[in-house]
Amino acid sequence: MTDDPWRIRLVLGGARSGKSRHAQALAEACAAPWRFVATAQAFDAEMVERIAHHRADRSAAWATIEAPFALPETIAAVDDGVLLVDCLTLWTSNLLLTEVDTDVATDALLAALTRSSARIVLVSNEVGWGIVPDNALARRFRDVAGRVNQRVAAAADRVDLLVAGLPMSLK
Repeated sequence: MTDDPWRIRLVLGGARSGKSRHAQALAEACAAPWRFVATAQAFDAEMVERIAHHRADRSAAWATIEAPFALPETIAAVDDGVLLVDCLTLWTSNLLLTEVDTDVATDALLAALTRSSARIVLVSNEVGWGIVPDNALARRFRDVAGRVNQRVAAAADRVDLLVAGLPMSLK
């Protein structure tokens, strides 16, 4: 276990910024068991390849839990070790595409974070720094993802921002 007393940690950054690698290192610095909570769904060959790449980066000591929708329930059910959630952005996208109320789902996520006594590292993309999307769904996604990130960041003990593989502590 690390000397830093965080229990909930949010790791933010852009695409290919090193978020997942950093989050995994944070988790592995803590006592096992280690659980990877995957929110991705493999709808095409590219996503199958990305998922395989992430799995290959983790040792056999990691258990994988697939939770593309049931993230709050998954977190609430674990009370030991470390949970690495990768990622909130895909979870948010899953909710939007199935027209789930994202505010209610985020409320449930925040409640689960407080109920679990595991250490939890959550990964999310910072999507608000790019151009304004040209369609309503993409703009809605950007806005909802930003609100989810804000709410989780407020609940987190620590927040790291990754830029070009370099972590910066925001909180």
